[in-house]
Amino acid sequence: MTPRLPKSTSHDTLVVMTAASDLRFFTSADGGLAYRDTGAGDPVVLLHSGFTDHRVFDDQIPALAREYRVIAPDVRGHGASANASRPFRWADDLAALLRHLDTGPAVLVGVSMGGAIATDTVIEYPELVRAVVACGASTSEFEYTDPWVRQVQADQARALGAGDVEGWLTAFLRFVPGEHRTLDDVDPDVLRRVREMALGTLTKHTPDEVNHHVPLTGTWARVPKIDVPVLAVNGALDAPDLIAEAERLARTVPDGRSTLVEGVAHYPNMERPEVFTDIVSGFLRTL
Repeated sequence: MTPRLPKSTSHDTLVVMTAASDLRFFTSADGGLAYRDTGAGDPVVLLHSGFTDHRVFDDQIPALAREYRVIAPDVRGHGASANASRPFRWADDLAALLRHLDTGPAVLVGVSMGGAIATDTVIEYPELVRAVVACGASTSEFEYTDPWVRQVQADQARALGAGDVEGWLTAFLRFVPGEHRTLDDVDPDVLRRVREMALGTLTKHTPDEVNHHVPLTGTWARVPKIDVPVLAVNGALDAPDLIAEAERLARTVPDGRSTLVEGVAHYPNMERPEVFTDIVSGFLRTL
């Protein structure tokens, strides 16, 4: 995914703020990829959602780092990582980072886009993955059919076409409460954090930028061959078709399970961080 909205110099400070955090950089074949690396023990990789960055996991990183080595990258084109200048695949970028860090098989924990990256990576590079937690995600070939989501996406597309950053952000933030709540039902700090990350990523891109991301195809034919434990975590208020597809993922792999987090939609890790961390920690202890 490559966000494409007009660059506005008035928001450049947000990108600087991201770069000023405790980040390291891996020099890939196409620019530097940013990541956090903290803690010690078995590696756990946290993969953020689209248009955000590693700070989606600000609550989980310190908690998990007490027992594990936690690696939290910024996906290419997001946060402090380089934009793509040539074709790339998510799984290839992550595999290159894991090999650079010489981590051995890692547990991949991804939210939304990050969950799809986790699934893509275990399909393409099974030797690098010990287990997968996919939150609000299945494979990267998923497309929404839910009418409410399609309407929000249409609102985003109209704003995109008009170069309306604020309009796009307004639509994007509707995914935080989901269809059955309003923004007033969400902790304002969660909304602020999501907005800040999304705006920081948007300012990295221009309207005429080529989307170099190469999607993985034929994923569902390969899902039954995933031979590591897979946990699907979903907010109970998320889109019904997404929940169904995530649960399909858990049913289709040989060792899969699923769980719901009540009262939240697409960002259970941010809205109910202790619950999400407990779910992930409990899963890790079973490995």
